[in-house]
This record gives sequence, C-alpha cells and structure tokens, in this order.
Amino acid sequence: MKLLNTSEQTIKKSKFMGLLYEVKSEEEVNVILEELKKEHKKARHLPYAYKIGPKAKKTDDKEPSGTAGTPIWNVIERNDLDDTLIVVIRYFGGVKLGSGPLLRAYAKTASMTVRD
Repeated sequence: MKLLNTSEQTIKKSKFMGLLYEVKSEEEVNVILEELKKEHKKARHLPYAYKIGPKAKKTDDKEPSGTAGTPIWNVIERNDLDDTLIVVIRYFGGVKLGSGPLLRAYAKTASMTVRD
C-alpha cells in the first residue's frame, strides 16, 4: 500500500481531501480505511472506491445515495486505473450542498487527486 497523491479543495466551508493509493488487496484497503478513520476523527464522511483486478467496491459513507462513491468510482473507470483506492475525506462546514454540487465536489476532488 502506497500513497501516490493527495488533493484538497474547500467548497462552501466544507473541506474535501482526496487520497490516491496503490493497493494490492482488500486487506490493505481495510488497513488504510481504519488508519484514516483514526487520523480524521472529526471528518463527517469518508467515501471511497477501489478496484483491484476483478474486485471493486464503492461507498457513499452516509452521503446521499450516488453522490460520493459513484463519482469517485467513475474517475477510476475513466482513467482505466487498477490496484487503486481513492478516498475523499469530507469535513462538513455547516452548509448543505445539495445532491448536484455534492456529486461534483466528490468528482472534482477525485479527478484532482488522479491528475495532480
């Protein structure tokens, strides 16, 4: 497991932090997620998506359905990535974004993480 890149943006007082990892197993994914949950205790959401060979998973982590995990997954697919985990950590800033802006925020953060 190796952290390859990070990105960060703030939208309406919410901070979005993207993390791109190279992973070889689901066990590595679980270890990374546990570490991130401990490190970012005050973060409201930690949605992610990963692809390791034929295995893939995405989760919205309590965000509205389809607004977090799916846009992150789409970045993995669009960039034809494998052995990859992308996590976008959200620190809620007190302003609800709504489904469309939320989806765009997660997609942009994941894209920035892959490109930068």
